Amino acid sequence: MRMPLRPLITATITAMSTARAAATPTDPMPTVLARPLPAARPPSAWRRRQAASAQAQAAPAVAPQSLLQLLWLASPALPIGGFSYSEGLEAAISSGWVHGEADAAAWLTQQLQLTQARGDMAAIAQALTAWEQDDRVRLAALNDWVRQTRESSELRLQTEQMGRSLIAWLRNQHGPDAKHRPAIDWLAAQDASYPLAFSLAAHCSGASARPVLLAYTFGWAENMVQAAIKAVPLGQNAGQRILAQLTAAIPAAVDHALALPDAQRQAFSPMLAILSAQHENQYSRLFRS
Repeated sequence: MRMPLRPLITATITAMSTARAAATPTDPMPTVLARPLPAARPPSAWRRRQAASAQAQAAPAVAPQSLLQLLWLASPALPIGGFSYSEGLEAAISSGWVHGEADAAAWLTQQLQLTQARGDMAAIAQALTAWEQDDRVRLAALNDWVRQTRESSELRLQTEQMGRSLIAWLRNQHGPDAKHRPAIDWLAAQDASYPLAFSLAAHCSGASARPVLLAYTFGWAENMVQAAIKAVPLGQNAGQRILAQLTAAIPAAVDHALALPDAQRQAFSPMLAILSAQHENQYSRLFRS
């Protein structure tokens, strides 16, 4: 006599469940599998850069008013005299190191990676943290570092003049009773370098570090491209192609600067220093550095 189909299926499922329960181990996990993980190694420089990049990408969007302030600070129309400096580029052209568009693009890209990202941009990133903590000792030390690491008198005069001009602009924007006026007056008394003055202006905007460095670096790139257009000379389209190359390289340079600790911040560019010193006595020149 055949057994009805439904009771047969029910009996089969019950038998399978009983067998599975019997096969499931009830003993605790062996200690060899539950031992603690080895201690983590200190993060490498590459991992620090990756962590800084991931943190920056997860950061909230810049508030509209902060974004407008950063665009203002990066604008060539800001009356701080950035257009009057070539930072050694004019001397490189005179010495035969830079001949045309490709040379100018390569020169400025290397300057971005070797001097800006490892020096001034890193100092700005660290100064932003110090402004948030109102750490005047740290800020004074960073300002002294910037001024003392200029490798020629022209580069020293440039950072001092642009710093004074930006402080004057800040005083014009913030009246005697403004919230940030005491910090502005304090920095003015320290013979503010341009990176420290920029960090204070950016701090007043309320923006976070990565957008601040992106704005600072684009403003630097735009001024340098204009210098190349005038001094090489180059056409406007060539200048835009160079600016496009620099713009593509800026995010990685910013991430590097954000992850750079004090011990690795540096200002060491011997050829640029030599060219800048030679430019001080160059017979015919358009720029102040």
